Amino acid sequence: MLNQTKKPNRILLIDDSEIDLRINSKILSIHFSGSQVVTCLSAEEGLQYLKKSNQQQDQLPDLILLDIQMPEMDGFGFLEHYRSLPKSITEYCTIVFLSSTLDFGDIKRAEANLFVSRMLKKPLNPAELKEILS
Repeated sequence: MLNQTKKPNRILLIDDSEIDLRINSKILSIHFSGSQVVTCLSAEEGLQYLKKSNQQQDQLPDLILLDIQMPEMDGFGFLEHYRSLPKSITEYCTIVFLSSTLDFGDIKRAEANLFVSRMLKKPLNPAELKEILS
């Protein structure tokens, strides 16, 4: 869960689009100054980061912004693997889907997943994210 200041110390941003990663990283660094933003270009890379970070608890992100539609492993595939990670990770991190999908099925699946706190539409709206975190 997020720390008591309601501002994430470390944010893991997972998206296959380099442009979206750059834009959202910039938005996050402006609106959450002092938070470290870590970017990953795939769900697999994000999972590897989490596994490595678990060995150094201070490297774990308290917030994960996850795209749904990615090649090879989508956001839901990430969640399947995430479920098997140690509780030291799954109980610490808050996951928010950040996606451009309009697919009603994806929205319902996201809402039904216990690990997903909320789903936000791209582009990232800092006010909506702050609302979730408060």
